[in-house]
Amino acid sequence: MDFQNTTYKLTEFFLLFILMPVSLVLEYPSWLKLSFGLFGFVYIVWILLRIEKQRFKLNEHLNWKAFWKRTLILLACICVLTIVYVYFTDISKLFIVPKTKMLLWLFILFFYSVFSVYPQELIYRTFFFVRYESLFKNKNLFIFINAIVFCLAHFFFQNTLVLILTFLGGILFAFTFYKTRSTLLVTIEHAIYGSWLFTVGMGEMLGFPV
Repeated sequence: MDFQNTTYKLTEFFLLFILMPVSLVLEYPSWLKLSFGLFGFVYIVWILLRIEKQRFKLNEHLNWKAFWKRTLILLACICVLTIVYVYFTDISKLFIVPKTKMLLWLFILFFYSVFSVYPQELIYRTFFFVRYESLFKNKNLFIFINAIVFCLAHFFFQNTLVLILTFLGGILFAFTFYKTRSTLLVTIEHAIYGSWLFTVGMGEMLGFPV
């Protein structure tokens, strides 16, 4: 890889995955933050389609059985841990949204999965892997960095537990994408775990309306 191309990608990485997320914690107009975010997303889609020649198509050779087995086992573990956590920290929030606002709960699950999770996975897995994987010889280091920047994307919540959860989620989603190369599978996985956190009563700290 030539030096000029590497330098461009590293600069791009810094602006998109370090500077932009960190800037969200600073005090400046929200419309400007939204504008930066929209510009960044349009740029990423343009790079994927025009420069990297990626196409949005379904991989016909996905191992759905292995995916669902692994996902449901992990979900069961997450369910137990999070129910215990909410029970002992604030039992009044346990399943509060589906119990009291069923329609809102269903709407949020759909909106979150389509308009939040999918764009996140397009940015932090598809784009990130296509653009930067060749810069790293060590797979584990690359996945670690991916988890760090995914965690950093949630820095504006300024919540330690959120950062821990998104770091662990980042590692999990990065491994899924590394093995499957499927934006669809990692989006489904992300949506399932994120929707569960909202369902069990941990949505408020992640910015879900409750």
